[in-house]
Amino acid sequence: MAVDFEAIVFLILAIATVGGAIGCVYGKRVAHSLLFLMLTFFGVAGIFVLASAEMLAAVQILVYLGSVMLVVQFGVMLTRRQIQEGDIE
Repeated sequence: MAVDFEAIVFLILAIATVGGAIGCVYGKRVAHSLLFLMLTFFGVAGIFVLASAEMLAAVQILVYLGSVMLVVQFGVMLTRRQIQEGDIE
């Protein structure tokens, strides 16, 4: 019973992608949800590479991770939020 290397890599990427999506939905903080979403995008890009769609993987990383998620991450990090009652003056 031979185990295919590509099947093992696909299984690892699929688990990372689904785990990242679940972490994105159930994350307690918005910044952590965005990091889980980035993990999901990396997993999808890896699956594209396994499917011999390198151009889609490059677009996935450059467009979604490089621009959209970076801008959203900066927006979340720079947003002022009241943590305790006396925080905002």
